[in-house]
Amino acid sequence: MKIVADLERCIGAGQCVANAERFFTQDEETGQVIIQVPTVTETEREEVELAIYACPTRALSLIQ
Repeated sequence: MKIVADLERCIGAGQCVANAERFFTQDEETGQVIIQVPTVTETEREEVELAIYACPTRALSLIQ
C-alpha cells in the first residue's frame, strides 16, 4: 500500500506525526506533511491508519 497526501488540504495540524512519526514529518516552513516512508506493509497498516483518521482535514489516504 502507498500513502498519499493531498497538500491542498493539509493545514499542518501534526496529528500524522503524533500518531506515526516513523512515516510522517512536517515541513519546517509550511508545517505541511512530508511522507518519509511512502510504502506501508500489512503489519504497519494499523499505525498509518491511526494517523490518517487523526488528520482533521482528511489530507491523507492509503491506496493499493
